[in-house]
Amino acid sequence: MNTDKTSTQHWNTIYQSKNENEVSWYQEYPKASIELIKELNLPLSAHIIDMGGGESHLVDVLLEMGYTNISVLDISETALQKNQNRLGEKSKLVNWIATDITEFIPRQKYDLWHDRAAFHFLTAEENVKKYVSIAERTITQDGFLIMGTFSDNGPTKCSGLDTKQFTEESLKKVFERSFELKSFKYLDHSTPFNTIQNFLFCTFQRK
Repeated sequence: MNTDKTSTQHWNTIYQSKNENEVSWYQEYPKASIELIKELNLPLSAHIIDMGGGESHLVDVLLEMGYTNISVLDISETALQKNQNRLGEKSKLVNWIATDITEFIPRQKYDLWHDRAAFHFLTAEENVKKYVSIAERTITQDGFLIMGTFSDNGPTKCSGLDTKQFTEESLKKVFERSFELKSFKYLDHSTPFNTIQNFLFCTFQRK
């Protein structure tokens, strides 16, 4: 994800031209993410942010679970608006943030930072470093980072953009300065186009 207008326009165009179930990352129910979040036993007052949340249904499930301090960030205002439209009145319970992840200026700290399928679009080392630095400053002491990225068996391109692939060791190395790897798993995601994408999900804890 670059920080120029072209990237914003790219994602707005995708969300304007496609229904939510016409993109490869679509999930009717974000099973893997929810299972990992449940394992953390966070209080319902925990501050949670979904990075690159777009039209993800994660926010729906978190609201149903009773969480009261949820933020969703995405580079595409169009995606966030479509998400709000789907949620209706419930959308007023959520903090919506339209910005590039690498330009995010947090106004609070978060107990859980969740990212499924956004981080792997950061192919420039400079942007990776920005992302890690923001996470370090933003996640509370002993807070958690759940990262879902393409594995080393995952796609090298998505939505017309290059992506990075990770193993648990390479992802651990990216965040090791301030985060401890607590668990990892490899999972296959079935796209709406009947293709398989292999994901790596890692849970980290702030040191």
